[in-house]
Amino acid sequence: MAIDQQSAPPSPGPTLAHRRVQRMLATVGGFAITLLLTFLGLLAITFFIGRVIPIDPVLAVVGDRATQAQYDAARIAMGLDLPLWQQFISYVGKVFSGDLGMSVSTGRPVIEDLSRFFPATFEMATLGILIGCVIGIPLGVTAAARQGSWIDQIIRVVGLLGYSVPAFWLGLVGLALFYARLRWVGGPGRLDIFYDGLVSPVTGMILIDSLLQGEIDIFWNAVSHIILPAAVLGFFSLAYIARMTRSFMLDQLSQEFVTTARVKGVPERVVIWRHAFNPIRVPLITVVGLSYAGLLEGSVMIETVFSWPGIGNYLTTALLNADMNAVLGSTLVIGAVFIVINKVSDVLYRVLDPRAR
Repeated sequence: MAIDQQSAPPSPGPTLAHRRVQRMLATVGGFAITLLLTFLGLLAITFFIGRVIPIDPVLAVVGDRATQAQYDAARIAMGLDLPLWQQFISYVGKVFSGDLGMSVSTGRPVIEDLSRFFPATFEMATLGILIGCVIGIPLGVTAAARQGSWIDQIIRVVGLLGYSVPAFWLGLVGLALFYARLRWVGGPGRLDIFYDGLVSPVTGMILIDSLLQGEIDIFWNAVSHIILPAAVLGFFSLAYIARMTRSFMLDQLSQEFVTTARVKGVPERVVIWRHAFNPIRVPLITVVGLSYAGLLEGSVMIETVFSWPGIGNYLTTALLNADMNAVLGSTLVIGAVFIVINKVSDVLYRVLDPRAR
């Protein structure tokens, strides 16, 4: 028995598990290093922008009537008398510690302002991208499946309008028609004025916070206010998503495996949605991710038209007031959002496509 136990081959289980753990740690470590290096590059770009823009941050703080002694004291206190490389190291250290400086416009820390304004943009952009995906993807698939038909032509015209119509014009027309004339939706802002302040901020997103606190009336009031700006954003995203989906589907529908499936008598619905649509899910992730990031970054005009208290409106006010801390902080957050969305897209790409693993 002892001889049999000694001659028995070792179990490969722990070795395989150890290798899997090593691969997982290597993947996570590589992802973290890439994310860190990309973020450091973003910090370098924002720091360079802050030094190139012809706005004196010291003058924005002390004002035009400050004496030279006051100006010099403020410049030293802000660390602008140090060499450029020391300023950059100090800037990186403050960012990683959560210090983005004080906002001249609001008199509050920039990180506090961003925590108040960014959720509003995130909420509106998320609803917009959901509208774009739910409507845009089926439109693109339908246009490709019926290429050259009148349905295809209408969908292509809708996509062209999404690229051509100015966002502010569409927002103003929407307000004039659906709010001022038909009274189907709420007006500018996130809530009616008599609901303002009744919901305690938890996530910063009024739809979620009102549901968490059982304020159903406030929830529906918030829905009436957000639906129109989200629909305008969703229209621009669905135009891009529908166009790209149509292009991807046309390429797949011309492949031999689709022709073979049709010859074998496979139902057309199965051919389109299973055989042709499944391979385009991976490139669609990148399209949706880029569109989502664009909505988070490019909603400045929509927020201005609808008086939406988001990061776009905050950034515009900061630029007008030469508030460089707020400008750089907003730019940093927007850039970080792009980085995170791109990395999430890469992860989903690997999950859905075994060839990328």
